[in-house]
Amino acid sequence: MAEQGLRERKKQRTRQLIATTAHALFVERGFDAVTVAEVARRADVSVATVFNYFPTKEDLVYSQMEAFQTALVEAIGNRGPGVPVSAAFRGFVFEYPQGLLADHDPDALEDLVAGARMIAGSPALRARERQTFDECIASLAEVLAAEVDGPDDDVEAWVVANALVGVQRALVTSVRRMLLAGTPGPELARAVRTQGERALATLESGLGTRPSTT
Repeated sequence: MAEQGLRERKKQRTRQLIATTAHALFVERGFDAVTVAEVARRADVSVATVFNYFPTKEDLVYSQMEAFQTALVEAIGNRGPGVPVSAAFRGFVFEYPQGLLADHDPDALEDLVAGARMIAGSPALRARERQTFDECIASLAEVLAAEVDGPDDDVEAWVVANALVGVQRALVTSVRRMLLAGTPGPELARAVRTQGERALATLESGLGTRPSTT
């Protein structure tokens, strides 16, 4: 067991080394200008090792986001009896340790700003992000449909899944915009909380209650 634990820790360190190395190169030169071979050389591992941990180049950027999406779907699917879907979503998104409301020191915020610039400058990354959100919507819709013994294409389940993931998607876009505008960390966190709560309140009360501005 001890030997197995040691192997797992070594694998985790290798994975982290590759991810950190890739991030530094992508920020320095742009995602599209860096090859996987260059990441491997800088991390002092083989190209095969990189692909063992990250099946695609885009995974070097989005593996954490995809882990978040997977955990989000699981949290909603495993919510307790009588817990509304929106409440499970709110609790997970706003309390996730590495999520949008995580405490970020100045160095971490600077890293987030660099990441926002990197994604903004790469059509390939923006396309992968859209795919990641779409896959999350499909997974969540499947879970929600199964709860009521509905078909995989249950319209209500897909509407709810699109709405909830749409909130997260809009918050991610808003966070990046504020990061690039130089918004301080505490102000950014307050804005995310306020905007997220307003969006969820609209979903919970129903679109029919949203007032007209004209």
